[in-house]
Amino acid sequence: MGRIAFLLPALFDEMERTFTPELAAHVRTVAEASGRQTGRPIAHAGDKVEYARLLKAQGDSLCVIATKTSIPRTSLDRYLSD
Repeated sequence: MGRIAFLLPALFDEMERTFTPELAAHVRTVAEASGRQTGRPIAHAGDKVEYARLLKAQGDSLCVIATKTSIPRTSLDRYLSD
């Protein structure tokens, strides 16, 4: 009887480990099919990044661009490096 009390929780844990990734994949597929964005949200809008690139082309410094676009300087380094 004690063996069953030990094996049942282990069985349920194994089932949970097996079905959780499948459930997550299904939920992700349904969300994408309905047009919802999945994953991490976009940090900065594309128009702000393009505006930052325009300001950089005009010769503004990163501090000025960060102030005007409200994008942190570390993110601007990443966006404007290419």
